[in-house]
Amino acid sequence: MPIPDIIIAIDGYSSTGKSSFAKLIAKELGFLYLDSGALYRGVTLYAVENSMIDDRNEVDVKALAGGLPGLDLHFENGPGGSLTYMGARCIEKEIRSLAISRKVSPIATLPSVREYVDAKLRELGRRKRVVIDGRDIGSTVFPDAELKIFMTAAPEVRAMRRMKEMQAKGEDVKFEDVLDNVRERDYIDSHREASPLAKADDAIVLDNSGMTLDDQMVWIRQVIAEKFGTE
Repeated sequence: MPIPDIIIAIDGYSSTGKSSFAKLIAKELGFLYLDSGALYRGVTLYAVENSMIDDRNEVDVKALAGGLPGLDLHFENGPGGSLTYMGARCIEKEIRSLAISRKVSPIATLPSVREYVDAKLRELGRRKRVVIDGRDIGSTVFPDAELKIFMTAAPEVRAMRRMKEMQAKGEDVKFEDVLDNVRERDYIDSHREASPLAKADDAIVLDNSGMTLDDQMVWIRQVIAEKFGTE
């Protein structure tokens, strides 16, 4: 599919399948995939392992901000796509756990953390031909992105997807707990002071409640064809 050098920004609610969708788009177009959520999860793992966030999700903001300049989070290619690393250590499995999911939102609300993640993404995005997903990519990080998608789905649908994903990895979780986490993250993401979750004015909405990934790829091909005159 011929396409100009652009940035594709995919925003939306948690567990809408943004990452899976973005990875498929990147693969089909030959673009680089940047996982912003993995960076926030990596910072959260760093905070947990260094006792910077407690059981009540209270964060030692000063200590965390002081440690961010020396925190080496990056991506390396691996089987099935890019993997998240903290220094020389692959942290892909740890950052996808429910324990980390429960602490991501309070970490992600911090201005110092958002500045850290945004700076890394902008550095990688300068080359164009990238697909990036997150909560505020099109509205804040790349407001000039040539194509912006905002993804949504019913909370119950998102919770079921997330639960099945976690169970496939061997985690023992209950639907009610995952649904509560999804709703809690929605509220926190939408009400945080720093870059709250919001649809950019020029973003195209994709409600994938009843769609498969194949359906979504048909949809994005049509969007790209109409917007950029490709075939």
